[in-house]
Amino acid sequence: MASDPTGAVRGEVRVTEGPFGPEVRPVSGAVEQTVLYVHGDPRLGGTPHDALPMARELARTTGGAMVCVRYRTTFPGALDDVAAAYAYAREQAPVAVIGKRLGAGLAAGLLLRLRDAGEALPTCAVLVTPLLDLTLDAPSLLLNAAADRTTDVDVLHRRAATYAGPTSRTDPLLSPLHGNLHGLPPLQLQAAGTDVLLDDALGFAARAARSGVTVDLRVHEDVSAQGLAQLTATCDFLRAHAALRRAPLPLDGAR
Repeated sequence: MASDPTGAVRGEVRVTEGPFGPEVRPVSGAVEQTVLYVHGDPRLGGTPHDALPMARELARTTGGAMVCVRYRTTFPGALDDVAAAYAYAREQAPVAVIGKRLGAGLAAGLLLRLRDAGEALPTCAVLVTPLLDLTLDAPSLLLNAAADRTTDVDVLHRRAATYAGPTSRTDPLLSPLHGNLHGLPPLQLQAAGTDVLLDDALGFAARAARSGVTVDLRVHEDVSAQGLAQLTATCDFLRAHAALRRAPLPLDGAR
């Protein structure tokens, strides 16, 4: 790796503990974008530290800062925590959002909450293997159960019941697939054809596109293929929309 005049290695990152979870930042260079990373795992558990390997690679590749959100394990407290972390991140630089599994559902719920409140939206959002419908009645949950070794569907049902508590499973903030998707920022959805959550990604992408949202849908052959492509696809999407935000508007006479 090349070095800059300060002696820091380009691509080198530092991990610190922030007020809302671990933060990964480039050692050198100006940070032009902050990414709110909302982790998730097949059991709806885990810690924000589970996101650190991917967060490090994203920070190295994009030069952005990553905030790996710590959130409660029940709704709506989890969404409140993500919203508070987003407000914190917005104080530093323009924000993009990445969510995985339950974290993707929280990221999408955050978009709906911000839009309905008339607050500033992220530049874009990336939803990876998203859990977007807590009713858990999608056909892919049954059709792909044998092929998807990353998720135990029975365990998922039990954890989902604990997470949702008394909230209606069709509440859009809990299950964004049931929400009005108009006015959302550009979205990238990533899924595997063998994933039990495939239908969540497909359904959300279709509804968002019909609502006029810019959608980049990536469906890979299997989980291995998705894992190989995830970093490149995510970085390309983040950089493209960060560049669009920086680009000056044309003069009136050139429009």
